[in-house]
Amino acid sequence: MPVKIPTDADGLQALLNDAAQMKAVFGDPTATKEFFTQYSENFVKKNPDTATDIKDQVQRVLFDMVRDNGAGRKSPVALGTTVDFREGKPRLTLNGTAAVSHGRGTVYNKMAIGAEFERAYPDAEDRFGSIGEYCQAIRAEAVPGTQKNRVDLLHKLEVVRSFRNSFGSEDPGSGGFLIPEIMRSELLQLALEDSIVRSRATVIPMSTLRVPIPTVDDTSHVSSLFGGVTFYWTEEASSLTESTATFGKVTLDAKKLTGFFKVPNELLNDAPAFSGWFDTRIPAGLAWAEDVAFMTETGAGTPEGFINSPASVQVTKVSGQPAATIVWENIVAMYARMLPTSLKNAVWICAIDTFPQLATMALSVGTGGGPVWIGGYGNNAGADTPPMTILGRPVIFTEKVSQLGTTGDINFVDLSYYLIGDRQSVEVSASEHFLFQNDQTAYRIIERVDGRPWLQSALTPHNNSANTLSAFVQLATRS
Repeated sequence: MPVKIPTDADGLQALLNDAAQMKAVFGDPTATKEFFTQYSENFVKKNPDTATDIKDQVQRVLFDMVRDNGAGRKSPVALGTTVDFREGKPRLTLNGTAAVSHGRGTVYNKMAIGAEFERAYPDAEDRFGSIGEYCQAIRAEAVPGTQKNRVDLLHKLEVVRSFRNSFGSEDPGSGGFLIPEIMRSELLQLALEDSIVRSRATVIPMSTLRVPIPTVDDTSHVSSLFGGVTFYWTEEASSLTESTATFGKVTLDAKKLTGFFKVPNELLNDAPAFSGWFDTRIPAGLAWAEDVAFMTETGAGTPEGFINSPASVQVTKVSGQPAATIVWENIVAMYARMLPTSLKNAVWICAIDTFPQLATMALSVGTGGGPVWIGGYGNNAGADTPPMTILGRPVIFTEKVSQLGTTGDINFVDLSYYLIGDRQSVEVSASEHFLFQNDQTAYRIIERVDGRPWLQSALTPHNNSANTLSAFVQLATRS
């Protein structure tokens, strides 16, 4: 008997309750295959969003499997593995670069500009297989040559240019070539391994150059919450007291971060070797420049760093404390100024030249006392590895913050209160003429990003203490 292919869940349930139809479908392997093929096609036609979500979820699992080499742990993917796209959906192939893995703030974003390119041009002959091939093509256009794949490279580059031009005013570029989303995701994922702020911050994808993010104008918990919301104990049938929250906004305005690097042409001619070099140097550079801005810049043409921001709290030195020192009382005072709800997320970010001070901190008790961070006495003194926590929270040493003795040399921060606006586009351009006599090619890479604290000011706690609280706590200058 002919089987009617169901188009929805009710139809499928009816078929499963019909013994005759069940036998017709599952009694013959060919009929079973045909049934599932037609049913899936009907389902996709009626439920395109659900089908896309399922494929995306499956792909994420595949990404993790490839990233972890099937071992359930984070490890590099073998050279030659990448991700290709068909009909806008990612697929694993063997084509030249590291596979995209995902971490906080850096997963592949199907709404990014570069992802639109991948959906618009799904055919392999229109798409670059690696970042090395991509940069080779940019150089091939700038410098005419005789390489055997020149025609193919220029064709793919023209496809990228046509797509970029189709965006018109929406394209944030300045003449460079848009890096497809799959490659941008790889760069940010690799940069994440070296970053301090991005890997812990709240990352907001930006579909325009400016995005306002609402904030609650919350400066005091003495008599209200969330900028004006009050709570009362009320008798039954009594009238309620109204309260209104006040709101503000933080505007993320994408700034242009430009990187410049020189590549020997011998390295550039070998696409896999160039990809290996690019995948280590450029992401590390992006992470470096972002971290410096997110921590220390003023916000004037740059992101606004959390050090010395209006939302930060500066803990003053103790009476009689010598210049350029850190004492245990400083650490205790900083911990006490953190938002209590942020203690589970907060980390210490310290200049590397603070280490001698932290390692020799001592707590005096009467005429005695002892070290409070690094223990060990007698033959064991100095033998133990320094603990990378203070009061149970992780310690990160860096050279990107202020020098010992100045505000920002040691910070206690909850970076989930730091917003990063990611424009989701990276562009690259090349010139050989600048370094022609050195047989090198100069590349310029442009990223658009912004960052600023989500909090607008420190918070007066409910007990009305003069010691305000914040997610960004620093030790003030000791001079």
